[in-house]
Amino acid sequence: MWLESLPNAWESIVSRIRPFDYSQKNAVLVPVAALGVGGMLLCWLRSGRKMKTIDMGDGWWGAGERPPKGKEDTSIRPFKIETSDQEIEDLHQRLDRFRFTPHVEGAAFHYGFNSSYLRKVVDYWRNQFDWRKQVEVLNKYPHFHTTIEGIDIHFIHVKPSYVPHGQAVRPLLMVHGWPGSFYEFYKIIPLLTEPAKHGLNEGDVVFEVICPSIPGYAFSEASHQKGLDSIATARIFHKLMNRLGFKEYYLQGGDWGSRITTNMAQMLPQSVKGLHLNLVFIMTQGLGKMIRTMLGAYVPWLVGFSREDVRRFYPFMEKNIYEVLRESGYLHIQATKPDTAGCGLNDSPVGLAAYIMEKFSTWTDKSFRNKDDGGLESKYSLDELLTNVMIYWVTSSIVSSMRYYKENFSKDPRIHDRVSVHVPTGIAAFPQEIVHVPRVWTKHVYKNIVTYTYMPRGGHFAAFEEPKLLAQDIMQFVRKVEQL
Repeated sequence: MWLESLPNAWESIVSRIRPFDYSQKNAVLVPVAALGVGGMLLCWLRSGRKMKTIDMGDGWWGAGERPPKGKEDTSIRPFKIETSDQEIEDLHQRLDRFRFTPHVEGAAFHYGFNSSYLRKVVDYWRNQFDWRKQVEVLNKYPHFHTTIEGIDIHFIHVKPSYVPHGQAVRPLLMVHGWPGSFYEFYKIIPLLTEPAKHGLNEGDVVFEVICPSIPGYAFSEASHQKGLDSIATARIFHKLMNRLGFKEYYLQGGDWGSRITTNMAQMLPQSVKGLHLNLVFIMTQGLGKMIRTMLGAYVPWLVGFSREDVRRFYPFMEKNIYEVLRESGYLHIQATKPDTAGCGLNDSPVGLAAYIMEKFSTWTDKSFRNKDDGGLESKYSLDELLTNVMIYWVTSSIVSSMRYYKENFSKDPRIHDRVSVHVPTGIAAFPQEIVHVPRVWTKHVYKNIVTYTYMPRGGHFAAFEEPKLLAQDIMQFVRKVEQL
């Protein structure tokens, strides 16, 4: 429609110019200039319609120099998690030396992890938690290593045990965040690979699931060089999927996984069949957004907010400023001097557990801040929470996982909003997520939203806390994409 309006617009401009007394020379120059400007405007508008992508580039994160092209190891190697008496004995000795710090009266989880409850956790960890048994649980899915850009990338790859004749199996890459791990997906994997067995559907949507560990997390090797950010990770994971033989695949992520999978869609949209997220980052700010935020509290329909958006978004200062400030102190440390705090966490299992598990309290439900036990065992078992902590402990990966913030926030984060996402996108908005992004705002970056679901319950760790709800939403999204 805007193309049709251009001739009328220029006719109006020229008609306004005519009443003035121009020389013959100007009478020729004005229309020419108008046509020139019009041509440039037309080219600019058309260029804006072209799909921009993030440059894939290349990288090297290994120690020393990169080997000659064609000499890199591209093998995919089976991997098994192991433990030892020495590893467990060292842990127990450190737990035995736990130095208790009394909390103030009525602290609950307002000051961080409640030390009285921490004492209970340490006692369970030392005397009842069975790491050998949990290693067996972790090994129930096939693990692999492959070297990409100089570092070993760890991933699990789970295929359906049975596929009916003629049934298409869709590859799905699921990416975790911090302070989670690949283990977050252990409860949702069987729902996606064998949905009919778990009563989710008749088996019309079946996946094989690939869950990599972000470089520097868990059993993925940390970078030996500066600069490995979400864009580099996106490229590495594209290479991983290509190495596994996939040309087109679905992506799913929350937390850092959301940023990484979004970058993957921005980088190689032709390889991404669909993108499903349970957290959306929108960094763009401005006067317009500020005005819409103010108007949304009074006339939400005018700025495209739904009733549920209003319920989750307001009061604005409390839910988007004060709440974020209360929960983001860790981010500033990790985005500036991660190694300083990280060294202490890497040396103390109790400190590490408090630092990590505290996030599973308030990021699951903000009201859990008022509970002496942080509400942790109302959503998770201590075995589940401590298994995630142990993944960080036995791999000594807490420091390198924290550095990921430094590498990403050292650059302008708005770069991610400057490239639109045009692949089909599904968004699951959980009510207890740290921040809520209204659907109308997500459209600034995600231009092809197929589903946007206001989830009935759940928080930041969706796959870990509400695996069935998340699985159902992923399946609903994929069904719609397949019908496009």
